[in-house]
Amino acid sequence: LRDFKNQVLGMLETAEKEREAMRSEAESAAVRVDRLEREVDYLETQNPAPPCVEVDETLMEKQVATAKQRKNEKYTKLTDCSDTIASVRAMKILKRFGSTLGLWTKDAAGNSEKIYVFDGTANDTVYVFPRMREFTLFSATRKAARIKLPYPWVGTGHLVYDGHLYYIRQQGSFQVIKFNLANKTVVDSSVFPAEEQIPVFGLSPFTYIEVAADEEGLWAIYATKEDEKNICLAKLDPTSLDIEQMWDTPCPRENAEGAFVVCGALHVVYNTRLPSRSRVQCVFDVSGTLAPEDASLVYFPKRYGSHSSMKYSPHERQIYAWDDGYQIIYRMEMKKKLEV
Repeated sequence: LRDFKNQVLGMLETAEKEREAMRSEAESAAVRVDRLEREVDYLETQNPAPPCVEVDETLMEKQVATAKQRKNEKYTKLTDCSDTIASVRAMKILKRFGSTLGLWTKDAAGNSEKIYVFDGTANDTVYVFPRMREFTLFSATRKAARIKLPYPWVGTGHLVYDGHLYYIRQQGSFQVIKFNLANKTVVDSSVFPAEEQIPVFGLSPFTYIEVAADEEGLWAIYATKEDEKNICLAKLDPTSLDIEQMWDTPCPRENAEGAFVVCGALHVVYNTRLPSRSRVQCVFDVSGTLAPEDASLVYFPKRYGSHSSMKYSPHERQIYAWDDGYQIIYRMEMKKKLEV
């Protein structure tokens, strides 16, 4: 009996140790599960589910019909901006970065010093430099942060505006994607309500929609087969991506290489098949203040080739251009439209 008692006591001691070990493992697993749940909650907060980008045919038809009804209506200006470009005051070549085609820009609506670089016409990674100095002085991208987009972009018509990236995605039809640069999430997306789109610039066949910003807000520059000879213009709501108003312009697509909007007036830049001096040769003012035939013919200094992108900064009154892989800043001389 004494031997049996000692044997049972040993077994009980071993069982107690195993029970304690199992209890410790269970507590550790509970802690890990709790931590995982908190991390999942945080990720869901920071990365909400992307919005549905499927095309609602009924909504699409309604948007197209509404937009067509508002074509060529009188535009009500939001600001008192009445300037136009008189001349290119200066040109500064920053560096050569990336491929021959691309886009570089700042936030068109804020005071941020960050530089955003889109290398190529079909990619999904944006380089972000903290300020101009880092972008200028370093040849490599080691000073740049990288933002990987959920969908690849197409063309060079993208825009950074008020902390958001508006870029073009092609999935059958063309979509404008609104991407929050702070929390790296898709905020909204919209199928552009234009049928049978074609490249908007004759000399830049890779761009179908050019999203632009000026003192009045957001614009979309595009072209369709319905009026394939000329460029079209639309006013965008930056919050909902709805088309507020659309215009047919007299500016031809042929030999156009880029465009931008200044104070509610579309400025189209032209070149030749064999790259020469770029010039603003057509201006369309949505408010009717400036007639196309009264606009100044603005020439840009001769450079390397032709522009693949030109982004106007309303705050700085200058243009960020990408020319054959070179990043260039054009400083503009402005004057009142009535003085032209």
